[in-house]
Amino acid sequence: MILEKVGRRVKELRNEQGISQEKLALKAEIDRTYLAGVEVGKRNISIKSLEKILKALDITFADFFSEM
Repeated sequence: MILEKVGRRVKELRNEQGISQEKLALKAEIDRTYLAGVEVGKRNISIKSLEKILKALDITFADFFSEM
């Protein structure tokens, strides 16, 4: 359940910013297929990887989780 919620939130924020999975993955320095897996809730994302994604999206952990 939590993996799906985190993935949906990442995808929502990415779409709001109008960037592709590939562009976000490059900015976050992670593999695009890993990001795709996160967005569909198939990957058990680490805090470190989530931090990279949030930095690339320019959003804080507090803001990320406040909308969940």
